[in-house]
Amino acid sequence: MKSQLRCPICGVRACTKEPGKKKSPAFCPMPTQTEKLAAVEQKYFEDAELRKWACESARTESAGYCKATRIEEIMDFARRIGATKLGIAHCVGLIEEARLASEIFAANGFEVEAICCKVGSIDKEKLGLRDEEKVRPGQFEALCNPVAQAALLAEAGTQLNVVVGLCVGHDSLFFMHSRAPVTVLVAKDRVTGHNPVAALYTSHSYYQRVKTGQPR
Repeated sequence: MKSQLRCPICGVRACTKEPGKKKSPAFCPMPTQTEKLAAVEQKYFEDAELRKWACESARTESAGYCKATRIEEIMDFARRIGATKLGIAHCVGLIEEARLASEIFAANGFEVEAICCKVGSIDKEKLGLRDEEKVRPGQFEALCNPVAQAALLAEAGTQLNVVVGLCVGHDSLFFMHSRAPVTVLVAKDRVTGHNPVAALYTSHSYYQRVKTGQPR
């Protein structure tokens, strides 16, 4: 039976050091999954495109470390991989943020295509949702349509897609169907002003319920 992957409880972080310099904890996969990890490492050498993306990701990290904002890093990474046409898949509730991101990308020389989550105006009830399961029962409610967002951005020929506030689950569908690689500018969290880690940092106080399972 394979051991669980439990990196968050590690106090050693042997993976950040030269191999053999620090002893890994018992639950670390490095000593037990050597063949798997070696096979993955080999992929970087066999696949030139994969190696390029890995290297440019690392260069983006080092170039902007504690200096560049997320949107600046996205543009830096896009330039490094040769992406000149960016796609934005955004929530209708973050249309202003999507507009600002579009303007910033365009001002920095990128061609931009942006598409809203409600494109297609599919009635939620068509898919089997009951009226009481809607956000606002008693009225028409359009389904979020990340599959269409991915399809339209693919047709537009975007080379790197940027998520701006898609809902949990809808973002997963977009990742699954996007033809171009995807990165995230905004992770939606309406309660914390789109700052999801706030709930983690305050899980001992204001947001104790996330640990205890108390009802909202």
